[in-house]
Amino acid sequence: MSNKEKAVSMPFSRLPGEGRDPWLKWAPAGAYPRAARRADPWAGVTRWWCGSRKAAAFAVLLGALGLVMPALADEEPKRGGTLNYMIPADAPPSFDGHRETTYATVHTAAPFYSVLIRINPDNPSSTTDFVCDLCTEIPQPTDDGKTYNFKIRPGVKFHDGSPLTAEDVAASWNEIIHPPQGVTSARESFYVMVDKVEALDPSTVVFRLKFATGAFLPALADPFAWIYKREILEKDPHWYEKNILGSGPFKFAGYETGQSIKGVHNPDYYHKGLPYLDGFTGIYAEKQAVRADAIRADRAATEFRGLPPAARDQLVKELDDKIAVQESDWNCGNLVTPNHKKKPFDDVRVRRALLLAIDQWHGAPALAKIANVHTVGGIVFPGSPLAATKDELQTLAGFWPDIEKSRAEAKRLLKETGVEGLSFELLNRNVDQPYKYVGTWLIDEWSKIGLHASQRVVPTGPWFDAMRSGNFDVVLEASCESVVNPLLDVQKVLPHSVFTENYGNYDDQKEIDLYQTMLHETDSAKQRSLMREFEKHVVNDEAHEFPMLWWYRIVPHRSYVMGWKISPSHYLNQDLATIWLDK
Repeated sequence: MSNKEKAVSMPFSRLPGEGRDPWLKWAPAGAYPRAARRADPWAGVTRWWCGSRKAAAFAVLLGALGLVMPALADEEPKRGGTLNYMIPADAPPSFDGHRETTYATVHTAAPFYSVLIRINPDNPSSTTDFVCDLCTEIPQPTDDGKTYNFKIRPGVKFHDGSPLTAEDVAASWNEIIHPPQGVTSARESFYVMVDKVEALDPSTVVFRLKFATGAFLPALADPFAWIYKREILEKDPHWYEKNILGSGPFKFAGYETGQSIKGVHNPDYYHKGLPYLDGFTGIYAEKQAVRADAIRADRAATEFRGLPPAARDQLVKELDDKIAVQESDWNCGNLVTPNHKKKPFDDVRVRRALLLAIDQWHGAPALAKIANVHTVGGIVFPGSPLAATKDELQTLAGFWPDIEKSRAEAKRLLKETGVEGLSFELLNRNVDQPYKYVGTWLIDEWSKIGLHASQRVVPTGPWFDAMRSGNFDVVLEASCESVVNPLLDVQKVLPHSVFTENYGNYDDQKEIDLYQTMLHETDSAKQRSLMREFEKHVVNDEAHEFPMLWWYRIVPHRSYVMGWKISPSHYLNQDLATIWLDK
């Protein structure tokens, strides 16, 4: 058992060198409370800890000395048992990973599926540690970085007993990259560099690129890129929206809408010895209080999305060493999206006024006490080499250091456009963290420039339906990605013609051209300069999208849950194959 694995069972062990805290670097003087710094010395880093405060203090001392606490026992993973976990949604909009972008789908169905490659489940915080799932090894590209030949594992079976071959892999990837008419692929634009995908024989699939780019391999590790059966896709490409058939570690065992999803151990799983569990039950619950109560009463062992600081602290206080907590910076942040087809939001001056009214610099530390938001940032994950510095960020509308100046300009723009006292509706998702908290805060911020906003809070499915149909004025959504890959992560702000899950209903050829130039650029300094130009155009000049606070992931779980490691994304490492129960 490695030191990292041993740390799971130990209180407050830090993984050396992992994680960083961009908020501490960027926060204005006094913005991050001293008490919070004392209580949270490892804010922003990946960490594991349990409820015992004395043990925690001892572990902090060892961490400062660069040591890792030894395991109490060098245990082998135990087999058997059923993992019960909470899914913070009423239901997924569909089961189709190719179509959807929500954790409600991936937390529901990821255990049933396989992918071609993935981030190493033993090192999920990495941005570069890719390993094979269905392939036998990660190939070295040929043809100047434009051709990748993957060999597929022999003997892999779908859960109906039929063999999985390179033809199934190619068919699945072709649906993602080149979806047929009438089929939505949420990540189609991630693969603009791909020319074609072909099965050369039953065990070989080849990806041929239009141009070489470092963004390709991380994109290939997308956790939604599930491998479907070619025969089914050819008969009905919508079949997987309402049905499940994969080759992953668990077989589908039942689904009750709004209640639960169940899976059982797949005895034919190709990763020998896995999974450890006999099965799992994912339990749907929109309300945070319901989910926390289930963990407290041990009706569920965890939820994998994350809970806010107060819920964590309460669980630790009540359960002590029966609870463990893993924490990490989160490649996820809210976005405010105005509907450009709804007046007056077709006018950039009105959109800009809404953005200028919001004081993120003072809002972030206050919200961080009650919600799982953490860091002020632009369109790129803070801490990434391509992210804006604080000085660069403060030149953009919505990030000026002087909020009074910013709001005065907002009022001027509203007067100029004749919409002072505008009333409008904010569409929001019926998820407590952090949507409802951020939505309530936004409405208060807008009231400070005389705007009258109300909230329409709806479940996940209707929320997506309203965005996709354009039935909203302004929506609070999120840009949540998996592997940190900024060149692709920022595609969320590209027009719908390029990125199908953009709901702003705008066209902007200049933005598309800027993005294409940046994507093709291989010089890191020039790439960073282009990212600043792209961000300025999207946020400051056109106010297409408003970046709204990056999140912080806090995952409490029963201390008997072993073998799972947190990542900067609630999409990664969710097939449950490596989890075992120490009881």
